[in-house]
Amino acid sequence: MLKKISFLFGFLALAGCQSTVVTQGGAEGSSTEISEVTLGNDGTFRVGVLLPLSGNAAKQGNGLKNATMLALEDVNEPNLILQYYDTKGTPEGAQVAAVNALNQNSRLLIGPLKSSSVQAISEEARSRNVPVIAFNTGSNVLQPGIYTLGLMVDEQVDRIMTYAANHGRSRFALLIPDNKTGVAVARAAVKSAQKNGVKITRIGFYTPGTTDFSDISKQMSDYNARTGRLQNLKNSLKAKVNAGDANAAKVLARLNKTDTLGDVDFDTVLIPESGAGLKAAVAMFGYYDVYAPQVKFIGTSVWENTPLNRESALRGSWYPALSRSHGSYFANKYANLFGERPSSLYSMGYDAVALSAALSKKSGADLNETITNPDGYLGINGAFRLLENGQNQHSLDIVEVRPGGDVIIDEAPKKFDLMEPFDGNSAIVLEPGYQAPRIFGKDTSTAQSLIYGRSLGLENQPLDYIPTAQEKEIVREGLQKLNIVVPE
Repeated sequence: MLKKISFLFGFLALAGCQSTVVTQGGAEGSSTEISEVTLGNDGTFRVGVLLPLSGNAAKQGNGLKNATMLALEDVNEPNLILQYYDTKGTPEGAQVAAVNALNQNSRLLIGPLKSSSVQAISEEARSRNVPVIAFNTGSNVLQPGIYTLGLMVDEQVDRIMTYAANHGRSRFALLIPDNKTGVAVARAAVKSAQKNGVKITRIGFYTPGTTDFSDISKQMSDYNARTGRLQNLKNSLKAKVNAGDANAAKVLARLNKTDTLGDVDFDTVLIPESGAGLKAAVAMFGYYDVYAPQVKFIGTSVWENTPLNRESALRGSWYPALSRSHGSYFANKYANLFGERPSSLYSMGYDAVALSAALSKKSGADLNETITNPDGYLGINGAFRLLENGQNQHSLDIVEVRPGGDVIIDEAPKKFDLMEPFDGNSAIVLEPGYQAPRIFGKDTSTAQSLIYGRSLGLENQPLDYIPTAQEKEIVREGLQKLNIVVPE
């Protein structure tokens, strides 16, 4: 049975209470210089909260602090003490903060924010057997005792691809940034495709931050081949028209209204992009004759940060998101208290404190064993569980973009009974006859080495041409969809 964090039993009633953040002896000030002070064991459960309260990431750090203080008020656990330490947004600052927190009897550390800072404190925390619950999802810093509540890329990719596969989508293209995140998306997509019995047909890489997707979209959509195919047919018909074939003239007139002939070899495009970049990418696919609903656009949780309902090309698209079952309570209360809507990152801070409250009641228990309870917990962001390797699993909604606003079309499961953890970072084992996707925007061998951990053999390489029989079938199907019969 799923373990429920205690605040969920009473937070609806709390919503009507006076909205004031109070320290009630539970929240103590921050420290930045190494201190030799050691607090006695007074029966309280002390949690060191390591955040960038100054420096470049101060906005996120203070937002997280606000969220943790809001959670402290809601859980109303008198034995829980939060002690705040400023990491200054640097690994060195994080080390100082961690030493102070540990010297002052913190039994659990929440934070830091950046992967470099998590790495900087890991050895010290593990040597003192104090668990760390961070927010960064870099798999290179996660290990037993060093956990993250951050939303993992691989679980997002698997959730959306599994949903798409279960709803008839079988051939996927990936348009991904040429960076670590893009590679993580590609690895997870390849593994999810294997799990779901679907195929990744092509992967396009783009420069992070760009809004110019014209070239990569043109390549991925086989625009030149599809326009060339149409032009060849038109040329053949023109010869018949010149010979006096009236039927050929009618067919040619209809074909003159189209730009391409034949479908692309994918029915779904995964784009882990947001904002102007996402809108530009989808618009360019449309420009090169790749449209919904024939092709479904899907994304990751970053889509939630972009208003999409006014984008006609994205209507009907899907993306995964943290469960919204209880998130509105947190978002509304945070906005009332602090004058702005919280990011999803801040809700992680809330859940970290709620989890701390649950741990504070386990007197004498092995914290790591309790933290990694396979039944998981139910928080503001829905069901989640922390895994022994430091990664996590969230129960995610599937959201559809509609004109009136995004709508949940598949609610996040509330139990992990039937949900096996998905590890997109483990080695990819290729099945016999596996054919790798075509690569665009990057050297194929380099891309394969990043995704598969090695350059693949000739037997796994994609075809760089279309066999004659397949080409004829593409033309036949294309004309059939246009309801056109070409005269012999």
